[in-house]
Amino acid sequence: MNAPARVPHTAMPPHRTDRAPGPVAPGTALGPTGSRRIPVLRAAAESTDLALRNLLHLRRTPGLLISCLVEPVVYALLIGYVFGNSLGGPAYRSYMMGGLIAQTVAFTTTFTTVGLSRDLEQGMVDRFRALPISRVALLLGRTTSDLTTCLASVAVTTTCGLLMGWRAHTGPVEVAAGVLLVLLFSFAMSWVGVFVALVAPNAQVAGSLGLIWLFPATFISSGFVSGSTLPGPLSTVAAWNPITSLANALRRLFGNTPPPGFHVRHDWPAQHPELYTAGCSVLLIALFVALSTWRHRTRTSR
Repeated sequence: MNAPARVPHTAMPPHRTDRAPGPVAPGTALGPTGSRRIPVLRAAAESTDLALRNLLHLRRTPGLLISCLVEPVVYALLIGYVFGNSLGGPAYRSYMMGGLIAQTVAFTTTFTTVGLSRDLEQGMVDRFRALPISRVALLLGRTTSDLTTCLASVAVTTTCGLLMGWRAHTGPVEVAAGVLLVLLFSFAMSWVGVFVALVAPNAQVAGSLGLIWLFPATFISSGFVSGSTLPGPLSTVAAWNPITSLANALRRLFGNTPPPGFHVRHDWPAQHPELYTAGCSVLLIALFVALSTWRHRTRTSR
């Protein structure tokens, strides 16, 4: 019987790791790893991951939302019924909704301030520093996720307004434009809150600093009263206050007219409230993104 033929053993050539990669087919250059090589797409992807992390943390600690959801109800009842009856009654309660929404958006800035300061105090930022992520991704993730908190607070405020008799008398396009303007202004105010958190030494001080500047910025405005009734230079400050322009823009977009005898100013911001609010929002974003990135770099490099 013939023995089976033996196939000579040939050693497999070792895998070459120094070989240049072959050509990539069109449309596959931006795969899961390719997109991370582009700085802008990399920062966007990392910011999205960190925003989801913040939302998951918020879901597990719902107590953080209590102040953002209760404060709008308290202010709606106080201003609408304690002060509103002497300022115009039901007509004033409908007119004040623009100012109440603007105040709600401004006060949600403290949520950003406290949340970021807690991450700094608990060492979460130091852990993220050990990862190869963009410096601005942590801050952008925080401001993006806090838009959800703003939407929740505005929804509570709007519900209170509907229960008090407020209605929007315009079409869906104007209402959608008002919502987009609120989100843009909220995003700008969140960056102000980020900078406050970065300059504060701890979470307690950050919470106090976040309220110290918010109260005068909110009430030295035409959110709830006519700016012309304010004394001296405060009337001019109120006229050019972005919170005033946001309130006026929402009143115009929602079709809420002032009550009888309510004096309305006719300055340039009052005549173009949508344009002025959008311009101020873009300016605040550009300014405080630069300041916050610089402060984050100097604080975490120590």
